[in-house]
Amino acid sequence: MSVSDAYPTIVALSSAGGRAGVAVVRISGQRVRFVLETIAGTIPQPRLAALRRLRDAAGDAIDSALVLYFPGPASFTGEDVAEFHIHGSRAVLARLLSTLTQLSGVRLAEAGEFTRRAFEAGKLDLAAVEGLADLIDSETEWQRRQALRQMEGALGDVASQWRLRLVEAMALLAAEIDFSDEGDVFGPLADDALAIVAIVAAELRAALGSFGMGERVREGFVVVLAGAPNAGKSSLLNALARRDVAIVSPIAGTTRDAIEVRLDLAGLPVILVDTAGLRDSDDPIESEGVRRARALVERADLVLSLRATDSDPDRMRSDVRTLPIATKADLNGLILPGELPISVKTGAGIEDLLSVVVDRLGAIANPEPALLTRERHRVAVTDAILSLERAMAAGHGQAELLAEDVRLAVVALERLVGRIDVEDVLDQLFSGFCIGK
Repeated sequence: MSVSDAYPTIVALSSAGGRAGVAVVRISGQRVRFVLETIAGTIPQPRLAALRRLRDAAGDAIDSALVLYFPGPASFTGEDVAEFHIHGSRAVLARLLSTLTQLSGVRLAEAGEFTRRAFEAGKLDLAAVEGLADLIDSETEWQRRQALRQMEGALGDVASQWRLRLVEAMALLAAEIDFSDEGDVFGPLADDALAIVAIVAAELRAALGSFGMGERVREGFVVVLAGAPNAGKSSLLNALARRDVAIVSPIAGTTRDAIEVRLDLAGLPVILVDTAGLRDSDDPIESEGVRRARALVERADLVLSLRATDSDPDRMRSDVRTLPIATKADLNGLILPGELPISVKTGAGIEDLLSVVVDRLGAIANPEPALLTRERHRVAVTDAILSLERAMAAGHGQAELLAEDVRLAVVALERLVGRIDVEDVLDQLFSGFCIGK
């Protein structure tokens, strides 16, 4: 049964909602040709935009639109697909969707349903689908580059190469098991298989080493503002966010919980976190805020350690992840060696601070997009590595047991690209897509 026969025809707005110059409505399924003939009069030439007058069931005009037709299987979903580029009026859109869904066999699409059909038609593997989701959600240049590489099949291609080589190793082990007494089988086949296993295991470890950075680019680098109460953390947060996010007050201990702001710094995704002032307190709520602040400092990619120039010269412990900053530099107070002076009030030093932050994060970031970007990727690759390491460490010399370990590694890689055991992953992933994608 073809993909077209298996599903009803679906329709949805694929561009952003609201008033706009142009809106794009996408439709996919076995009744696309019928829909085009019914509301557009004729079917355009494949992949050539044609101007058509769209009409409802009564023959009344809905809008003049550019119409495109992509016959399956050479389409995004593998089915017949059409797009209507209409004027972005809410009234026009509502009328068109109403007209389409009144046709027999046509219904509104669910979240991610177009992409799910593309996956089930073999147009995208699971890693590419995740890349597409990340590309839609990308907010910075680094996120865009990483997601685009994933969507274009980088992980799927490499995983397929790993799998093919492991299948070759399994074939050698099968030959060792079944045909070792035949005259045309020569050499230590199990040793040849293990040599392949060792190479693949090394490549898997290298890919796993990039996971932390891939996750950071996808989720954002964590930069924590830390320091004593009234060091100017909330003021700096507001200045960098260019809006009032945190309450600024001369009263010590105003900030009691972590406040997060997402920033795009030279293409790097950054989560800037304001924290409670670091001090001993009898207030249980403030004490909990301080505990959370210290925990955030420990796991941050970069800590901006703030000290006001009119405060005690003591400061928090410094390390390679810490950037010492002297705030309220406009007061002409004490600036310690190594501190970067800034003034939120005058703006002095803010651009220098941003430049240093970008340099620090850029130094720990890998310029090449990572292959592994999600926890699911890490788990699958780790499982494959453990199976291969077990095979390499075995001293029993039994080809049957070696072959089983290699097979388990292949299964883990097939799970990585979505060939098996992915229903729960699919349901969660596609539910996060926008309608019309």
